[in-house]
Amino acid sequence: MKKVLVWLSGWVDSAVSAYLLKKQGYDVTAGFMINYRDPENPNCPTRIDKIEAKKVAEFLDIPFLELDFVDDYTDKVLNYMYEWYKKWITPNPDIMCNKEVKFKVFLEEAEKKGFDYIAMGHYVRVVSSKWKVETKSNELRSSKKDNKIYHLLKWVDENKDQSYFLAGLSQKQISKALFPIGDLEKPEVRKIAEEIWLPNAKRKDSQGICFVWKVKMADFLEKKIKPKPWIVKDTAWNILGEHKWVYYYTIGQRKGLDIWGQSKPIFVVKKDIEKNEIIVGTASDLELYDDKLKINNINFINPEIKEFFKQKNNLKAKCKIRYRQSDQDCEVIKLEDDLYEVSFDKDQRAIARWQICAVYLWDELVMSGIII
Repeated sequence: MKKVLVWLSGWVDSAVSAYLLKKQGYDVTAGFMINYRDPENPNCPTRIDKIEAKKVAEFLDIPFLELDFVDDYTDKVLNYMYEWYKKWITPNPDIMCNKEVKFKVFLEEAEKKGFDYIAMGHYVRVVSSKWKVETKSNELRSSKKDNKIYHLLKWVDENKDQSYFLAGLSQKQISKALFPIGDLEKPEVRKIAEEIWLPNAKRKDSQGICFVWKVKMADFLEKKIKPKPWIVKDTAWNILGEHKWVYYYTIGQRKGLDIWGQSKPIFVVKKDIEKNEIIVGTASDLELYDDKLKINNINFINPEIKEFFKQKNNLKAKCKIRYRQSDQDCEVIKLEDDLYEVSFDKDQRAIARWQICAVYLWDELVMSGIII
């Protein structure tokens, strides 16, 4: 039997994943990651999640391992968040957490302990095929190479598809990961949990920062970043007020601005770091829209696409610049080895620098980059 270390998070998705793998005949062990501790909070999510995960492991009669990755998580996720916010850059901790913790240190620990695979309760699918790239035209065609390629596909329900959050993964990470609920819709997952009487069958889904869960961002950042007042202006440069937590505002944000007396909803349209100013405007402001962006730090999830760009400079595709955005028709153009331009068919609202642009061919996530 193949040995699988399942990340048992305490939530229903990973619990059903462990159940399905055991049912399929895998040798399943639960791995609970301890990544965050808050000694000041008696309801620290790590403590509560561990209790729930242990209940599930006992119910499924599988071994339970505690894995302490607090230092890795602090270094690779929390410190990354703090440093980026200090620079007025809005980070994406979920993508970094998946890339550096869930699918890196967790995978490395699993391999050290002799496991063949890790498994997650993410809502994505993976299929494999033989290497198949030719570029006589702007299409992908079959070739005779026999290298195996792992394709990261959207989930069956696009409203909850989590492929965007896995945009930083490599072929090695994908090849070693199993996603047992990838072909099930959410109601089916809940139904399975309830039918077999899983202890956490009715536990509500988690929200918020990866492993920290729901928390007020201002309260969280105050632990490391000293707040200071920033000037808030409109697009006509009228001063509307001050706000001490401009750090975590992102382009297009509406909630949390605390600007009163406006006849229309206002949004963040620009951040001026040198002048310590944030510019707000209405949804119709031109500064909020653009039809192009540039990306670097390119990650080719599908290596066939990297080979494609060695022979062609442009690829018709679809993109997302934020989670749960509908697919946007675009053309990806290679400018340099690590610099690409994405040209959209329609203007995009609130393109935020330093966020991830994920590129899809049909339902496959093929490459990604950081918006610059």
